[in-house]
Formats: sequence, structure tokens, C-alpha cells
Amino acid sequence: MYKAVLVICLFACLGLTACSRQQSDWEKTRASNTADAYELFLKNYPNGEFAAQAHARVKELYEERDWQKARDIDSADAYQAFLKQYPDGKWAEEARIRVENFSLAATPTNGTSAGPGAAAADAEPPVATPAEPPAETPARHATPQPTHKTAQKASTTPSPPSKAAPAARAGPESVSGKYGVQLGAFKTGEAAANRLWTTLSGKYPQLLSGLSPHISTREVATGTMYRLQVVNLSGKRASALCKGLKAHSQACEVLRPAH
Repeated sequence: MYKAVLVICLFACLGLTACSRQQSDWEKTRASNTADAYELFLKNYPNGEFAAQAHARVKELYEERDWQKARDIDSADAYQAFLKQYPDGKWAEEARIRVENFSLAATPTNGTSAGPGAAAADAEPPVATPAEPPAETPARHATPQPTHKTAQKASTTPSPPSKAAPAARAGPESVSGKYGVQLGAFKTGEAAANRLWTTLSGKYPQLLSGLSPHISTREVATGTMYRLQVVNLSGKRASALCKGLKAHSQACEVLRPAH
């Protein structure tokens, strides 16, 4: 009886020692926080108490590593490869948004490319030029010749087209409060634009404080383009906002006011 109790106590001590060693190794692994450390832990304790947590952390670390690689390359192919490997990962939605923008940037529409930069051209229509007066046609019937005073008065009266010309040439900077910023363009629908706004407003709350999203649509050769914008800004606010977003590698384009 005494021997049996001794054996049970011995096994209990061994079990406690093993648990204590596993706990200690787990704490060291967490402190190291590298994929290699977690894989070594899993090799030593494949069915241990912390195995599930180790597997999950290894996956997260590999995804973070591959996402950083995709961002460094910054191409549609890189983001598509990332999505293929992590279709439901932490960065999957942002990768889809970036693939969408690359796709639109490569699609020509009436000589211009889609994407954040395309809207600047849309917002600035060509400068209007005064219409040429119709050419004189010979009169069929004789008309009275103008007197000297009438001719002198007509020569000193400026024609209406010459008055309109300076206003047509006025720069957009002279218009206050009607600038905007385009944040992205999508062809899959309005939902994609809304998802980008949710992402950006969550990541950059200070930059986008007090602003509301505006979705502008435009028909192109391949269908409808949905452009995410913020509008009714001053020129200073629009420039500062876009500069701040670009500092975080977020594409944007200042929209200048239309005439």
C-alpha cells in the first residue's frame, strides 16, 4: 500500500514538473514573439496546453510578414497573391481595395485613367471660349448708313464676349469652400466605397474628423464607376487632408472646384 501511494505521488510530481516546464517555455516563447520561437514550442509540445494559441500566433505572424512584403512591392499582383494565401485574413479587405484601385487605374476612359487622380480632370471642365459672331452676309435691300455719331458710339461700346473672357480664365483657387478630396474609385459598387470609408475613418480619425463621405458616380466604358470623395472643403483643408493621408501611404487626389 505504501509503495502504491509513493508511485502515485512520484507521477504527480513528474506531471507538475512537466506542466511547470511547459508554462515556463510558453512564457519565454511569448516574450520572444517570433514565428521560429512558436514553431519550436509546437515541436516540443505538439499537443500541449498552449498548442492552439501557438498555432494561431504563428499564422498571424506569417500574415503580417507577407502583408508587409505585399505593401513594399505595392503592385496588383502582390496584393492578389496575398489574397490567394489569406482570403479571410486580417488584411484581406484592404488588399481587395488596393487591387480594385490598381484595376481602375489601368482602365482608360475617354483618354484618362480611373482612380483617385482621374477625378481631378473631371472636376475641371475645359475653359469656355466666347463664340465667334456670325459672319456678315450681304444685305438684299439697301439700309441707311450710320451717321458719324452713331458709328463713333458703336466703336466705343465693348462687345459682350470680351467682357466674359476674363471670368472664364479665372483660376479655381479664387473659388472658396468648394474643393474636395477623392479617396478611391471602384467598379464593383457603392458598398466597396463605403467599406473604404469605414476603414479610413477608423485608421485616421483625426484627419477625417467632422467629414462625411460622398459617393460620386460616373458612367465609363466598362460600367458605372463609384468614386469615394469628401467635398465642400476649403483649398487649405483639402491640401492638408491629402498630404496627411499620403504620409500614411494612402492614395488620394485633391479635387479643384469647377468653374
